[in-house]
Amino acid sequence: MNLKTLVVGASLNDDRYSHKAIKLLKEYKHEVVAYGLKSGVVSGVNIDTELLDYKDIDTVTMYINPSRQNELYDYIISLKPRRVIFNPGTENREFQQLLAKEGIEFEEACTLVLLRTNQFNH
Repeated sequence: MNLKTLVVGASLNDDRYSHKAIKLLKEYKHEVVAYGLKSGVVSGVNIDTELLDYKDIDTVTMYINPSRQNELYDYIISLKPRRVIFNPGTENREFQQLLAKEGIEFEEACTLVLLRTNQFNH
């Protein structure tokens, strides 16, 4: 089952891992929504620059520095995702503790590796 994923920190720059993640998620037939600083389209996915009230988010995959995450804590928690993936460089103990209190799973992992090794949907 391929559930909806929100990519936070989405980029139009094809050298960025968030860009690669959108492309690979689409390649693996996942439904993807994206939030970033600049609007545009990657693999048919619109990058939204406003915090929209997305429905049915299963996974949030983080691609922003921990110092910029605190303004998104309440927003991400309000989406009630099943889990949040902290990609390398985005690990954030404070946010992870808040997620745990809300019963939201989290893991420190690489979305690209999880997809390539068929572990993303676990």
